Amino acid sequence: MSEAPCQTEETVGLFAGQHVLAELSGVSADLLDDEQFLRHALGEVLTQADATVLEVISKKFEPQGVTVLALLSESHASIHTYPEVGSVFVDVFTCGTRAKPALAVQLLADALGAAHVSTDVVTRGIKEHAA
Repeated sequence: MSEAPCQTEETVGLFAGQHVLAELSGVSADLLDDEQFLRHALGEVLTQADATVLEVISKKFEPQGVTVLALLSESHASIHTYPEVGSVFVDVFTCGTRAKPALAVQLLADALGAAHVSTDVVTRGIKEHAA
């Protein structure tokens, strides 16, 4: 039996989550244009942050830039790179209380060697249940 969106074994039916929106800058243009590295890095940091990665897809653009999307049991994550300015947008939304989206963003910033990290956290759904 499959779980509905925003449900995990620990929080079935919990309509609550955290949405972390981040901008990373001061990142190597080469890393931001390396599709395979970005796919692997996003999957790894999400797993380390206790998210359940179901699928990762990506698109490399010409002349540069990469978008990577991760489908999670807990919701989704995305990165959109801008190698020409050494920056990347990161978006991680997880429902329930098990996954740690802010940790995933910090681990990704570390993996990319970002010089600057700016984040906003939006609590979504039923506020008293969000982690």
